[in-house]
Amino acid sequence: MNLITIENLSKNYSEKRLLENISIGINEGDKIGVIGINGTGKSTLLKIIAGVEEADSGIIIKGNRVRIEYLSQNPDFDFNATILEQVFKGTSREMELLREYEYTLQRVSEGDLSLNSRLIAIQSDIDNLGLWDLESEAKTILTKLGINDFNLKIGTLSGGQRKRVALASSLITPCELLILDEPTNHMDSETISWLEDYLNSIKGALIMITHDRYFLDRVTNRIMEVHGGNIYSYEGNYSLFLEKKLEREAEEVSVQRKRENLYRKELAWIRRGAKARSTKQKARIDRFDKLKEDMVTINDESLELSVLGSRLGNKIVELYNISKSFENKRCIEDFSYTLLRDDRIGVVGNNGEGKSTLMKIISGELTQDSGDIEIGDTVKIGFFSQENYHMDDSLRVIDYVKEVGEYLPLSSGDRISASQMLERFLFSKEMQYTPISKLSGGEKRRLYLLRILMGAPNVLLLDEPTNDLDITTLTILEDFIDGFNGPVMAVSHDRYFLDRICNNIFYYRGNGVIDRFNGNYSDFLNSLEEEAVDISVDEPIKDSNKKDNEYKSKKEKPLKFSFNEQKEFNEIDDVISNLEGKITSLEKDIESNSSDFVKLQELIKEKEETEMMLSEKYERWTYLNELAEKIERQKGNK
Repeated sequence: MNLITIENLSKNYSEKRLLENISIGINEGDKIGVIGINGTGKSTLLKIIAGVEEADSGIIIKGNRVRIEYLSQNPDFDFNATILEQVFKGTSREMELLREYEYTLQRVSEGDLSLNSRLIAIQSDIDNLGLWDLESEAKTILTKLGINDFNLKIGTLSGGQRKRVALASSLITPCELLILDEPTNHMDSETISWLEDYLNSIKGALIMITHDRYFLDRVTNRIMEVHGGNIYSYEGNYSLFLEKKLEREAEEVSVQRKRENLYRKELAWIRRGAKARSTKQKARIDRFDKLKEDMVTINDESLELSVLGSRLGNKIVELYNISKSFENKRCIEDFSYTLLRDDRIGVVGNNGEGKSTLMKIISGELTQDSGDIEIGDTVKIGFFSQENYHMDDSLRVIDYVKEVGEYLPLSSGDRISASQMLERFLFSKEMQYTPISKLSGGEKRRLYLLRILMGAPNVLLLDEPTNDLDITTLTILEDFIDGFNGPVMAVSHDRYFLDRICNNIFYYRGNGVIDRFNGNYSDFLNSLEEEAVDISVDEPIKDSNKKDNEYKSKKEKPLKFSFNEQKEFNEIDDVISNLEGKITSLEKDIESNSSDFVKLQELIKEKEETEMMLSEKYERWTYLNELAEKIERQKGNK
């Protein structure tokens, strides 16, 4: 059944075109993910569908009985309301009744017995509408989202907790169409997994904006891409969207090449001195003018980040027995690690455990309570924090970037100006001279990332980089990290991002204890299973005695091999020997196949890949043996 139909809808902001003559339909059972570059109008589209904003033109046809519930990126809150009161802030009859029940119950419990009869009448109405389950569901959802004290005032909560309360309100409000704008931001992995299951279980339609690619894969059955004022709709989840988008872009390239060939032929005809003496010639000139107007350069809106970082010496960052607490909470306890050039570290754990604290200590924004940190003389740290530091909204976009540098050196030996770099970051020349205040939240994050990279760092610290960045920017950031000549450490709950970039995981187990695991996020989950650790990925250990025992154990043995490190240390000599033997064998094959061009290319490629793998294993061998020596020295000092 069709819920909403949109025909020929357009929306502009000043001179910026967001949506132009788009037509879409939303049907019962649709689970739609809306994606696209930041600033292209995704949130605006959701607001128009929700009735929060008006379109400049177009028609929206909605069924008479279709109820819409909308969660914005920045929900409105009553800071004096309790959590339950905020959850029941909706305008539906059900929400009004539950809200009145909570208020009346509170008054009666405080001694106002004159409201007893009203309380009984409300209870009867709730019985008739079957709303007791709704109240119970609200409390269950809040608990799943990490909210346990329902009587706390909204004003006492953090920003992330308030967003979860708003999400709970949207999830329990009866509706036929649920609209969610970035519901997974600032959520840990366990909560996101629960939300996936919940949204898969709802009967109504769903349309949402999210940049979590695993989330899109597991929840959606349709993808809408907002691009250049148009909307492209694809049946299927995110993985199917990628396949179909490649097919569409290949077709666009083919059409564009045909148009370019025709344009060249018509241009040659015009230059030969075509005269509009006949009706046919005049029509041909008109067609040429129209063709000229339609000529566009296909732009895949990719960000080119092949920048040259500052030279990095042998000594990078070394942490020795670092500890940090705030009041009575231990965030880091006796943690040691030596950062290596090829490290790609994902930092995971429950919210509030101290992941950002570790980044701030390394960057120098915080000082540890005890322990030592040594940073090499050539180290230049780029710290992409959760907050957009130094973001003066009155500054023009280009001036904000030029505060760091006018030019950026490229790996090719050339250099690129701040203005050119901004264009590669999808900031047109017109946008470069607009105030930052006119940018969307995602565009500000993209601009902030550019500012960090304009400083040409050689150590990159990323604190929740996936929040508010669009998928295109995330994909190019991941490609940039692949070629970055220095260590990268990232705090993130984005499972796709962690799987894509990491070769190590730092896991906040609770009580300041940080465990190390080799591999990406999926490898980390497998390691937990292998070691029979009876906890979920982002869940802190609940047994306080177990915490204290682990704390004492860590304090007594601050340096040790993890399970996977010990296994890797035992096997790495044989692995290196096998790789060296394979390279020798490949060299012989290359000599014997010198006349077979196809086979030769295959062998050369295989040899290059094997040499790259061997180089990585040499790095790991050095690290593991240095760590083994430190462990032995530590044992000798006891």
